Amino acid sequence: MRRGALVRGCRARCDGEDAVERRSWAEPYRVKVVEPIRMTTRAEREERIAEAGYNTFLLRSEDVYIDLLTDSGTAAMSDQQWAAMMVGDEAYAGSRSYYRLEEAVRLVYGYEELVPTHQGRGAEHLLSQVLISPGDVVPGNMYFTTTRFHQEYAGGRFVDVIIDEAHDPESLHPFKGNIDLDKLQAVIDTHGADRVPYVSFETNVNMAGGQPASMANIKAVHERCRHYGIPVMLDATRALENAWFIQQREGGYADRSVAEILREVCDHSEGATVSSKKDNLVNIGGFLAVRDPEIARRARTLLVAFEGLQTYGGMAGRDMEALARGIHEMVETDDHVGARVGQVEYLGDLLVKAGVPIVRPVGGHGVFLDARRICSHLAHEHLPAQALAAAIYRDSGVRGMERGIVSAGRDPQTGEHHTPKLELVRLTLPRRVYTQAHMDVTAESIAHVTDEAEQIPGLEFTYEPGELRFFQARFQPLSG
Repeated sequence: MRRGALVRGCRARCDGEDAVERRSWAEPYRVKVVEPIRMTTRAEREERIAEAGYNTFLLRSEDVYIDLLTDSGTAAMSDQQWAAMMVGDEAYAGSRSYYRLEEAVRLVYGYEELVPTHQGRGAEHLLSQVLISPGDVVPGNMYFTTTRFHQEYAGGRFVDVIIDEAHDPESLHPFKGNIDLDKLQAVIDTHGADRVPYVSFETNVNMAGGQPASMANIKAVHERCRHYGIPVMLDATRALENAWFIQQREGGYADRSVAEILREVCDHSEGATVSSKKDNLVNIGGFLAVRDPEIARRARTLLVAFEGLQTYGGMAGRDMEALARGIHEMVETDDHVGARVGQVEYLGDLLVKAGVPIVRPVGGHGVFLDARRICSHLAHEHLPAQALAAAIYRDSGVRGMERGIVSAGRDPQTGEHHTPKLELVRLTLPRRVYTQAHMDVTAESIAHVTDEAEQIPGLEFTYEPGELRFFQARFQPLSG
């Protein structure tokens, strides 16, 4: 049995012979502090979602029963992280907490140059401003909302070069986050290597359903880019989960620790942006990490203007201490990420057994509902994923989020909607927060909503921001 498997083989004596006994697994922690939550009534939820303009982002958390909106900044920190916060050095310049963070990034990720930021999008902004010139083209394995925004804001254009299987929710390809080398080569041939400032390579691709890239693909992409002198920049926000899937699914890695695999992933890149509010188990923070001192120097110049001094970058000393501890903690054993992904798979398995269409294989940080199939009666322009997310909240108080046409936004040149092939509702699991019983409640609600999906009305915009509209847009049900 592979190292770190959630259902572990246990040697047991049986009639004089060794036998493998299958046993249940449990979370590798115990609960020390709890936060009360309450269930609202159906009438209350009907009122709250209407007040929020049918946008789950605009709900108040006090009106949410099980919050699966995001895994960003929502993890439960450990006792060691809380203890670390007490020794945070709040010096404006040269904080010792910064140097502890710098050491953690070097040891675990392997990058020499650290530029701290208040969260991941701060790192995306710095990287885009430093490397992208107007007219550049940035190939990547499926867009992410804030990443593409910062690339376009710097004058670049994102081009999707992910494999075709990533756009098929029913494909069981084990590494749907892979970059298609032929698509990448076509971008280089068409635009020239000098107009490709870097390849944006996301680990555990969010918009594809939390799908990993294989180590073989990561190496091949890096080798191809090195031939042309093009840097590979990772979005390593969920690289830990990607490393887990490599261990579980890719030949030659079953006996390697997740820490070793994570380091090898990063070794095949020139740098990374990280939102530390995910893998790193903290409520705030992020960083840009690179190998080139000149890129780091230019990024630090912008950091001082937009974020803070180079030794805090928008974070308090106590936050840097918690982050440094979280980076070490996430790779101390494989049990942490195994249990984290295992809970996601548990919810996914419940939904599959209930006949709910989801993106498969189940991803690393959440379960993604195939809203286009569930709400097949709704046209794409009637926003089926947004409507489904609102319907789930009305049913049970479970909050997910839309990942479809609303999130995709509009083409900045034509003003037309981007129309992604995937129209999804994301149910993202915070780390170390909910029990399996919460997953049971969630699955029962979604199964019920799916059974009555033909009653879900479509939605239309009543307010549409110009940028990143899914955060603040408001909607109303279609009349009739």
